[in-house]
Amino acid sequence: MERSFVLCAENFRYSTYRMRLTGTDLQDMNLLKYYRLIRRWACKTYDLKDADLELLIYLDCKMLFTRNDFINGVYTYSWDKNRWERLRRNGWIDVFKERNRTTSKYAVYKTSNKCKLLIKRIYRIMLAEEDLPTSERSTFYKNKTYTDKVYNKAIDDMINDKER
Repeated sequence: MERSFVLCAENFRYSTYRMRLTGTDLQDMNLLKYYRLIRRWACKTYDLKDADLELLIYLDCKMLFTRNDFINGVYTYSWDKNRWERLRRNGWIDVFKERNRTTSKYAVYKTSNKCKLLIKRIYRIMLAEEDLPTSERSTFYKNKTYTDKVYNKAIDDMINDKER
């Protein structure tokens, strides 16, 4: 009798049947080739700072976190006293479980669906499953300054890259 394993999308992170990637696999995929450009696009489009975006990626990997986990994750970034409240106010972090004084001593948080969709979109763009938007509606693609023109040229080069 032959066994077949089906992985559920919810349990994929905890599965023991994951494929192991090596450093050369990631290098062959050119995964980080356009990371800076993609990060700049995401930050400008969604009105985030670079440190905020990278922190959200870190917190999304933790799935559920507390305020202390957030503080521990912030140590490597520039000091920003208002980061926590700004991310919560703008809808990037949601409360998963409220604090009550009898059973839980602290609140538990998670990244919002808005954050999860942004991170998934960044991964799709990095894997060349999706291109950066180049329409006139895109806030990143408007040719207002010299820097905008340079980034637009870089986006065009990224889209036309055959090895991506």
